[in-house]
Amino acid sequence: MFNTIKSEGVIARALKNNIIQLDTVFLREFADNPRKNVDNHPIGGGDGMVLRPDIAEKALQSVLQENSFVVNLSPAGKVFQSTHAKELAQKKHIILLCGRYAGFDHRFTQKYAHMHISIGDFVLSGGELPAMCLIDSVSRFVPGVLGNTESSAQDSFEDGLLEAPPYTHPEIFNNMKVPEILFSGDHKKIASHKRKEQLKITAKNRPDLIYLIWDQLSRQEKTLIEKIWKNG
Repeated sequence: MFNTIKSEGVIARALKNNIIQLDTVFLREFADNPRKNVDNHPIGGGDGMVLRPDIAEKALQSVLQENSFVVNLSPAGKVFQSTHAKELAQKKHIILLCGRYAGFDHRFTQKYAHMHISIGDFVLSGGELPAMCLIDSVSRFVPGVLGNTESSAQDSFEDGLLEAPPYTHPEIFNNMKVPEILFSGDHKKIASHKRKEQLKITAKNRPDLIYLIWDQLSRQEKTLIEKIWKNG
């Protein structure tokens, strides 16, 4: 499942340039039974199968280092944020636990996981896709991964707001024009315009983010947001 990010895009380039490394461990290689089973029925009843802690421990121990930081990907974890990505980018060695079925035995994650992460309030078949999202997000904060060092600093959430809407040529598309201010060459006015657009799109789509930075906003910005909310 990880072959795609290993062979395409930003992560593939970072791997090729030895900026980051990415290895996977297959649980069945550590199974101690002829059928290579790695799970068993949940004790106390319930649906799904639970990954055995003894097998998971063997797999983890095969790659665990003194400086390893272990992240368990689970719907029960904290919702992943950009701040988590920055924090993880400072770690030297990260191990991502990708559960399947009903997940890992709680005793295993309780003993080894330093952090429990969810990528959203929905359920997936396993932790592989969340792991790929995390790898992509965290890697962007590793020096040298992005071609433009300012790219991550200008992304959504970096100043608490969503990114301003982007435009490119042609100047007119389906009778819609690129805002004239963007052609002005006046960097101060362009920055002011983009800030207003950030406030508008965030107020409409992610009011929860506005609440988090409300005290940091100017009176003029608060007035603009209140008008947006009032007019729907």
